[in-house]
Amino acid sequence: MTSPYGAPQLTLTARLNTSAVDSRRGVVRLHPSAIAALGIREWDAVSLTGSRTTAAVAGMADDQVPVGTILLDDVTLSNAGLREGTAVLVNSVTVYGARTVTLSGSSLATQSLSPITLRQALLGKVMTVGDAVSLLPRDLGPGTSTSAASQALASAVGISWTSELLTVTGVDPDAPVSVQPNTLVTWGTGVPHTAQSSQAERVSVATPEIQVEELKGAQPQAAKLTEWLKLALDEPHLLQSLGAGTNLGVLVSGPAGVGKVTLVRAVCAGRRLVELDGPEVGALAPENRLKAVASAVATVRDGGGVLLITDVDALLPATAEPVAALILGELRTAVATDGVVLIATTAAPDQLDARLRAPDLCDRELGLPLPDAATRKALLEALLRHVPTGDLDIDEIASRTPGFVVADLAALLREAALRAASRASTDGQPPELNQEDLLGALTVIRPLSRSASSEVAVGSITLDDVGDMAQAKQALTEAVLWPLQHPDTFARLGVEPPRGVLLYGPPGCGKTFVVRALASTGQLSVHAVKGSELMDKWVGSSEKAVRELFRRARDSAPSLVFLDEVDALAPRRGQSFDSGVGDRVVAALLTELDGIEPLRDVVVLGATNRPDLIDPALLRPGRLERLVFVEPPDAEARLEILRTAGKSIPLSADVDLDEVAAGLDGYSAADCVALLREAALTAMRRSIDAADVTAADLAAARQTVRPSLDPLQVDALRAFGEEL
Repeated sequence: MTSPYGAPQLTLTARLNTSAVDSRRGVVRLHPSAIAALGIREWDAVSLTGSRTTAAVAGMADDQVPVGTILLDDVTLSNAGLREGTAVLVNSVTVYGARTVTLSGSSLATQSLSPITLRQALLGKVMTVGDAVSLLPRDLGPGTSTSAASQALASAVGISWTSELLTVTGVDPDAPVSVQPNTLVTWGTGVPHTAQSSQAERVSVATPEIQVEELKGAQPQAAKLTEWLKLALDEPHLLQSLGAGTNLGVLVSGPAGVGKVTLVRAVCAGRRLVELDGPEVGALAPENRLKAVASAVATVRDGGGVLLITDVDALLPATAEPVAALILGELRTAVATDGVVLIATTAAPDQLDARLRAPDLCDRELGLPLPDAATRKALLEALLRHVPTGDLDIDEIASRTPGFVVADLAALLREAALRAASRASTDGQPPELNQEDLLGALTVIRPLSRSASSEVAVGSITLDDVGDMAQAKQALTEAVLWPLQHPDTFARLGVEPPRGVLLYGPPGCGKTFVVRALASTGQLSVHAVKGSELMDKWVGSSEKAVRELFRRARDSAPSLVFLDEVDALAPRRGQSFDSGVGDRVVAALLTELDGIEPLRDVVVLGATNRPDLIDPALLRPGRLERLVFVEPPDAEARLEILRTAGKSIPLSADVDLDEVAAGLDGYSAADCVALLREAALTAMRRSIDAADVTAADLAAARQTVRPSLDPLQVDALRAFGEEL
């Protein structure tokens, strides 16, 4: 197929590109045969036409990507006016070197970024007027965060520079252009291209992708929102007769990808819906931001209906700018209008301007929780309804996907489908999704809720890999795994599972290691922090860090909050000289542990070798109520540790691990592991071609690795548990 001008063109299906290498860098991926059909080479530019036209650089996709598919990131999808799964017209296009590029952006970006830094970030990117562009440089991929561009951007904008979006308000020449080293890049104040505005503000009669009845796990929230809309829009006279106002503003919160916008669209089926994209509008210059909101408000007031603002925290963050008051005024006008309802969605309610929750704005809230195992099973069954499948164990996949939201499950199935299609292409059989495809995809897909930087990678170790520690493993299994694996038993017996566990014992006895093994065994995410890391000299910062830690844990449940060196985080109150910071942190911890908001599928583990320094209030029932003493290893335990740690070390026939373990009194678990490591190094010093580790190597290593356990400290720790 050719365009009217004779250039080859293809109609392809748009799919979201989840690759971090290409994310928001203006790169699309095409099958090699599609690149050949367009008559272009890799890294040439192509034009993309949906409801508007943009341009991007075309890279080669993996052979597993279907021929008729084009992979685009979320910004490029928006620039082309597309949604995932829709058709896009792809042409080769001539790109000119830009003489000038004019941009608008947030006040943070406009005040912090110089034209030189801007040009450095945009170098090589292809753009048209009205496009949204990120600051992520084309050459910035995993492992290259030390590039000059990223350093300059991080220094100027701060940690949020990777999420900043700018709007192209003008280019010279007026055509698709690429930023060159001699391009003049400037900030402007002009109104963006109308096509961009139409993308930010979308007006339609809602025709949802799924019906309300298909909203797995969100039926109570859907019923409540349906009832509110019915009273406010269809039967306002009932409220008026009772002297109540008919105004309605709703804040819908929940983890990213849980289906907040899908829920609203499904409930608003058949109603007039005006959508405003919060991140797109929030990336505009302040005056243009206000104009976009005012335009959307005028549109919804003119014909009535629902004004939906997605990711409203990007438009109205907690760090409010002067323009925020004007935007709130416009929204207040919309809510006060008869026949108009305001609905806003957010994945970060604590990062939202508090004034949005005022009684005359979003005074009602709906929360969407993470799906539990039963809901994940129902979601998987719904997503697989029209997919040819082999022998699948949906229950196993549901149990192995804690923390997955519907978007994660959809991504999981896409990855599994790629594997199935690749296999079918090789063996010539009709494609069919089987259990191995899904299990393989699980090794690649990481849920959105587990993207927090504080989450620990637990690896593949399990409790079976932990040498001895039988008592500690049994106590942790009962306190952590049983409530998750057998919730019906706890409900039947009418008891609440313990909320927290304190692991205490001498240094090096495996407290952190057993937590990793526990998390891997139970498929849990671990949010770990050392006590000293949360302490901050600024008033309120430490308490905020505690709240943020527990918020991330709730969002990625089932999860563990691991407080290492908890004695530094929660010392006895009234005995510090830090202006009360320690006391306030202890109060924040107590509030999170047994406050009003419950910890659903979240267990708190503390670890310390100085339990006597911890505030006693933290050890009461309902808090860190289970005390587990991690005993120093005895001879039998040391043997088990040596066998486990020595699985990958070739030992000669003259090594008797029973004899070695018996002679290691005073050695901790870490000491035993260090002894084997030093013995292997000793063998290498003896001969770089050494094939195994001998008894002589172990004897020599003992001269270097000395026992670290203090008998007096061990006795004091054991006495602490007996006193309690």
